[in-house]
Amino acid sequence: MRIDKYLWAVRVFKTRNKASQACKNDRVFVGEQAVKPSRDVKKGDIIQVKQNPVTYSYRVLGFLSKRVSAKLAVQYVEDVTPAEEKEKLEQVKRMKKYDRPKGWGRPTKKERRKLMQFKNKGL
Repeated sequence: MRIDKYLWAVRVFKTRNKASQACKNDRVFVGEQAVKPSRDVKKGDIIQVKQNPVTYSYRVLGFLSKRVSAKLAVQYVEDVTPAEEKEKLEQVKRMKKYDRPKGWGRPTKKERRKLMQFKNKGL
């Protein structure tokens, strides 16, 4: 089975076009090597997908003839992403909550000090 079709069928990507574009843009790897959309996947392969800021890892458990519901797709793929990668995503989500809304202008001196204190606590 083609890797772009597989990633689409197990619901890693919303469309097959997005899956093939990710392959063409060197965001999909099998065994540390970037792959083309036409590469065949085998049972037991570890597929790595870069979606900034995280690199997700999936193990191929089986193959699908067509796209199925999310409940059924879980039987054909196993998420083996390390906990450190998932933590990166949580950090980005937390940081986005403190963005300044567009159009509010420059921060006041008081707001800037609070922002600097918040950033320094994360270190």
